[in-house]
Amino acid sequence: MIRLFAKTSMLHFHCLQQAKTVLSCGLLQKNFQKLLKFQNGRLYLICYCHMNLAEAKQQFISSWGAFGTHWGINRTMAQIHALLLISPDPLSQDDIMQELNISRGNVNMNIRDLIDWGLVQRVLLPGERREYFSAEKDIWKVATQIVKERKKRELDPMLKLMTRLEAVEGDKKDKHVKQFVDTVSGIRHFGQQADRMLDVMVKADENWFVGTLMKFFR
Repeated sequence: MIRLFAKTSMLHFHCLQQAKTVLSCGLLQKNFQKLLKFQNGRLYLICYCHMNLAEAKQQFISSWGAFGTHWGINRTMAQIHALLLISPDPLSQDDIMQELNISRGNVNMNIRDLIDWGLVQRVLLPGERREYFSAEKDIWKVATQIVKERKKRELDPMLKLMTRLEAVEGDKKDKHVKQFVDTVSGIRHFGQQADRMLDVMVKADENWFVGTLMKFFR
């Protein structure tokens, strides 16, 4: 089965009949506008994805949940963060429960974790007894906060461990001791370089950092 996930996708076919077969079999999702086009002597099927806001929000929340597992948080925590990111107004626990169809306990636990990560803050609304929550909307600040937390939770403990291991007892001329120390030292050195780079990123202004980074690609 052919599945297209990008906003705009292009498929190349060897012949017109092959393209017509794909179109007639209904293998492409309904919300794709399909257009056959010849370009540079080849036949392409160009598909443009059309989503309404509800579909787009659901896709974003689902995808952000999957991405979150790669930067150190669980799927539900990332989905709550995604919902708060795209919500123009603060949301209560009840709002989050209803939107994501998850339990109060699950919301409460993951909200606390998001607050610990510095990605979400409590909001007090006049006349409201319930707690409301809002996410930082500046994506540069979100990215740097994630970097800071991952550095604190992963890189810093690793550097401390490598420093301790590097001081292993034994004859430094012994090949086994030497190989161990050289390996650990190399990891520590690399980690320190990464640590300095991440510190620069976290402390830098967005425009300065992007401008400096782009110099490496010129």
